[in-house]
Amino acid sequence: MSRLLDVGLEQLTALVYRMGEVAEKTIDISIKGFMEGKDVTREVQELSEFLVPRTVEIEDKAFELIVKYQPVASDLRIINSYMKIAYDFERYVRYAWDISFTHKKLGLNNCAAWGSIEQLMEKVSEMVNKSVKALKHHDVELAKTLAETEKEVDKIFFNYIDQLAASTTETKRAMCNLLVARFLERIADHTTYIAEAIVYIDTGEKTTLR
Repeated sequence: MSRLLDVGLEQLTALVYRMGEVAEKTIDISIKGFMEGKDVTREVQELSEFLVPRTVEIEDKAFELIVKYQPVASDLRIINSYMKIAYDFERYVRYAWDISFTHKKLGLNNCAAWGSIEQLMEKVSEMVNKSVKALKHHDVELAKTLAETEKEVDKIFFNYIDQLAASTTETKRAMCNLLVARFLERIADHTTYIAEAIVYIDTGEKTTLR
């Protein structure tokens, strides 16, 4: 017989999965807008306005489950991890907004991709996709692969700073690309936070993958 707590956990899980789908879509739109020189701030803003309140909704649901049902350790581990993951998904969307806003603010023509930024975007998009997929399938091994890719992203990012420093790229373009690169690097960090939470949910092991 299902526990009332199980019904609540299913609802909480559905909310978190939905957040992941929206966060992934938002980053995809933001990156494509940058690469194609399009203003996507309105689309990103609309998705952000949908997603950000879900973090509060998930927190409220989590506290309700704790207060009502006094979950055992394994259930509490899931609830706690989902609250953390919801925050990381919110950060995905925040950085997606930063990318689209920076792109628009500094001028679409001034923010054309330069150097390794395309490679950085591909890597981060891949990481976001894997983080959402790993969460949905509770795939610990897939989650752990994000740590190695995050190291690759860091290497590309720091090499990219050196490229920009040594280049004669005009100021606005260099500034735009540097800011976007930094936002991408931060998204990559948050994918590993999610990976750590997935490992914790499945094994009870608190690990650092960065």
